[in-house]
Amino acid sequence: MFRALLALPLMALPATAQPRLELPIDCIPGESCFIQNYVDRDTGPGARDYTCLGLSYDGHKGTDFGLPSLARMLEGVEVRAAAPGTVKGVRNDMIDKLYTEAEDARIDGRDCGNGVVIDHGEGWETQYCHMRQHSVRVRSGDQVKVGAPLGLVGLSGRSQFPHLHISVRHNGEPVDPFTPDARIGTCGGTGPTLWADDLAYAPGGVMSVGFADHVPSYADIKAGTAAVPVLHQDAGAIVLWGFAFGGREGDEIEIEITGPDGPVVQGRQVLDKPQAQFFRANGKRLRAPLAKGKYQGTVTFWRGDDRIDSRTITLRVD
Repeated sequence: MFRALLALPLMALPATAQPRLELPIDCIPGESCFIQNYVDRDTGPGARDYTCLGLSYDGHKGTDFGLPSLARMLEGVEVRAAAPGTVKGVRNDMIDKLYTEAEDARIDGRDCGNGVVIDHGEGWETQYCHMRQHSVRVRSGDQVKVGAPLGLVGLSGRSQFPHLHISVRHNGEPVDPFTPDARIGTCGGTGPTLWADDLAYAPGGVMSVGFADHVPSYADIKAGTAAVPVLHQDAGAIVLWGFAFGGREGDEIEIEITGPDGPVVQGRQVLDKPQAQFFRANGKRLRAPLAKGKYQGTVTFWRGDDRIDSRTITLRVD
């Protein structure tokens, strides 16, 4: 048995029935991975996460732990059992490929891609989706302990970025692990989560930053191949870029470069529409050689006066 991603109403549960879930992926949330989508708490055509903000999409019934690049995916990031149980279903043969509408016929309803379903008893199960082709290490009927390696994060099924989608269900109904006691169609509630450790909510974030000698393509940024570790004095330009998620209309991305002789670049760019993932870049064409030494670049994500996130990187110029 292996289900596609389900679009069923959320249910509220008695606290006594709830399991405890460990982190299902080998990463540090907010540093080497990012929760980019939560369960959709809106029962209508819109989308709201459990905080009543917009990190979700219509009908989304799980939690997405995203990686900052395809390169990080190819390095291998382990998917782990969130709780002990029995493997109920496995898929392992779908290719890793960015989803487009042209892929619908190939996917043929197998939106989850490669993955695993684990039965935890008393009606509880977890489903792990979009895993890397041929990486799944368990078979139906296997008994697994909490933290047991299941396979690797991938890009299979209906997936537009490398991530692990984990769904939690009780008696076949989706449950939001962040607010399992919340009533159907509500958000903003408080109370215990299903997570064994606190997973702090971030309304957006800067996933990666890098220097380059030109404005890189979005494809290279998502691939993880856009950054250069060293620039030469005779480079034609110095550019700093930032790759982020959770953008809303009116948000600002501030990009600053300082060098041995002081400020080089400083400016803010305003988002004109909501964007689930996006990048911004700023830089300077060079009319004279760069001074040798260390350069520092900082990308800061602003929402009004609130600093959502910031990342800093250094560069050596020879």
